[in-house]
Amino acid sequence: MNDALSIAAAVREGKVSAVDVTEAALKRIAARDNELNCFTSVTAESAMHSAARIDGEIAQGNYPGMLAGVPFAVKNLFDVAGLTTLAGSKINAENPPAIQDATAVARLKQAGAVLVGTLNMDEYAYGFVTENSHYGATHNPHDLSRVSGGSSGGSAAAVAGGLVPLTLGSDTNGSIRVPAAFCGIFGLKPTYGRLSRAGVALFSSSFDHIGPFASSVRDIATVFDVLQGEDDRDPICTKRPCIETRNLTPNIDNLRIAIADDYFVKKANPKALAAVEKVARALDVRDYITIPEAHRARAAAFVITASEGANLHLEKLRSRPQDFDPATRDRFLAGALIPSSWYIQAQRFRKWYRDRVREIFQKVDVIIAPTTPCSAPLIGQETMILDGEEILVRPHLGLYTQPLSFIGLPVLSVPIQQQNGLPLGVQLIAAPYNEALILQVASMLEAKGIVSAKIVDF
Repeated sequence: MNDALSIAAAVREGKVSAVDVTEAALKRIAARDNELNCFTSVTAESAMHSAARIDGEIAQGNYPGMLAGVPFAVKNLFDVAGLTTLAGSKINAENPPAIQDATAVARLKQAGAVLVGTLNMDEYAYGFVTENSHYGATHNPHDLSRVSGGSSGGSAAAVAGGLVPLTLGSDTNGSIRVPAAFCGIFGLKPTYGRLSRAGVALFSSSFDHIGPFASSVRDIATVFDVLQGEDDRDPICTKRPCIETRNLTPNIDNLRIAIADDYFVKKANPKALAAVEKVARALDVRDYITIPEAHRARAAAFVITASEGANLHLEKLRSRPQDFDPATRDRFLAGALIPSSWYIQAQRFRKWYRDRVREIFQKVDVIIAPTTPCSAPLIGQETMILDGEEILVRPHLGLYTQPLSFIGLPVLSVPIQQQNGLPLGVQLIAAPYNEALILQVASMLEAKGIVSAKIVDF
């Protein structure tokens, strides 16, 4: 049983105990994680205690929750009571343990899920590869010589490697979608502000989202439903009513769907474009749409995130530069040197761009585009050839994700498995607060067998 809802149903029906499920997850982690390097901490004792409590609830005839007994893990920038929140850094390891769980962690626990640990990431969530100089690189389960993506690489690889069925990550410029694509699983970046970020170490406050990874659409939808709800601990968390997405029917007859062209086809290798075409054929989509000035949106996203991230860590950059991951430190230092006038202009452009994209969604309901321009590169690879040009790997992995998170659109990366090669991802994009539409499209694609997660059996 790789999917969360099947596990939860079996636990509720007494076919398997939560304790047995948790023990099995902990054994998988012990056996496999030395190769993958997903986990930075394993909470075995508290996990077994939680599992025993769930079994006790069932024995007493009480409802144990929608995710009863499902093992899950979280990117190590989520607060977990009793653990120090690393955010991938050496410096944060000196901080005292968190005194309460992040809201998202607490809500999953309330639904009966069992936390088994925290997961590796790029330092301070600034990267697309999860090659962390302090905690090591997380390896792609489909090819251990390749990156898992980032910054939520541990979260994606833990699902794709069969260690746990559910994980949480965060997404600033593509940090859920890029690793989901590289690891061949589903990854949801909801609308900005839809889910609470309380108890999450932020990188760039005006960009940061949290979201789930899973091996099926219904698991993603269920976790999204569990995580919804206003939260006074997070001032940007919406007070809009929750929407139920887990029981959607895969009916898209009345949806207007288009393929993103222009910027979103430039520099993509042929396999990435073929993945989009495969989805388009399955949806019988022939219309194209141009998202104007997407290249400037990406440039403005670089300016704002680098500036906000540098400002957040400025004191430590001055006093302890040697304790940063060198790649992170250099990007933050560059961000600290960006003139304030650039930041202001980028924010002005952001409003203009948001208005233009809002006009597009008056004509279409869902847009499809590549998640990444290529499949997972090798660990340590510095450059790659795209469209006949040699370019740097790290900054270009978010080529197609940054213009979308720039204005907080909900996006689901769905996995396309290659017969001969590594998996790729396709983004399903909607207007703000329309997560139900992209989950509906994904459900239809999954039912047709066009998109599917591949869990590696070591």
